[in-house]
Amino acid sequence: MKLSKITHLVVSIFIGLLSFQTSTQSVAVENVIKWAGCGITKKAFMAELAKAYENKTGIKILLKGGGATRGIRDTVKHRSDMGGSCRMNLPDEDRSELHAALHPVAWDALVVIINKKNPVKNLTHTQIQDIYLGKITNWRQVGGQNIPMQLYIRRGKISGVGYAIRQYLFKDSNIEFVTQKRFVKRSSGPIERSIEKEMGAIAITGVSSARKRDVKIISMDNKSPTYENVKNGSYGLYRPLYLVTTPTPSPMVKKFVAFARSKEGRKIIRENGTVPYMDAPQLMSKMLIYGFGVR
Repeated sequence: MKLSKITHLVVSIFIGLLSFQTSTQSVAVENVIKWAGCGITKKAFMAELAKAYENKTGIKILLKGGGATRGIRDTVKHRSDMGGSCRMNLPDEDRSELHAALHPVAWDALVVIINKKNPVKNLTHTQIQDIYLGKITNWRQVGGQNIPMQLYIRRGKISGVGYAIRQYLFKDSNIEFVTQKRFVKRSSGPIERSIEKEMGAIAITGVSSARKRDVKIISMDNKSPTYENVKNGSYGLYRPLYLVTTPTPSPMVKKFVAFARSKEGRKIIRENGTVPYMDAPQLMSKMLIYGFGVR
């Protein structure tokens, strides 16, 4: 990744903070906020936050999925009032993303998931890389049974999870993953459902989403993605989860973002097993070293 992408992210977060000091232009229907975006963000905190906020204020938040790219682009194009994203904005892919304001709200671990009947408990960083590169194709190569691996991945290279895997595991945002076409899916939901059914299946997804599925979450380099391991950075595969707004969000949207980052909002996020962003801001500096230097 070019250095300019680091600048774009910093500018986007700065715009998000600055927008709370500016006059706003409302695109919301009265007492309704339309949200679209990353399914993992939705499962990590949005569903619970939306319910609590409606109980508190009477303002209903309509939640739709569609992925991180939709969360960013629908918001800046005023198709949604607010979005959710599990990746930074990528204006080199679409110039409209330059106008997204990113508000970091939580931290999400990316986890390796397999079928619950699979006896494998741990994979190393190198083994995971080799699986994605097609060098490891059978579970017996990593101490498991003699079963072909079925690597499930997301379509394209800029999905929230797919982009993060390329960033953090390979430091190459353009690398091609090696798998069969039938294992390429549109989003996390179909992938996670496939892992539940297929003995040889393997994938990476967000821990907040994985916990709500009947799958096995395994450790990486003998570190499990517990709340504390994510919070202290000892589990190395993590990324921020963002709320997305325009640079001048409506007053109603601004108030919700403030609620999400407030003491009350952070408590709700914590109770859902997700690390609030402000509980571990030091993780961002580690990401700037290991993540955003990707070409």
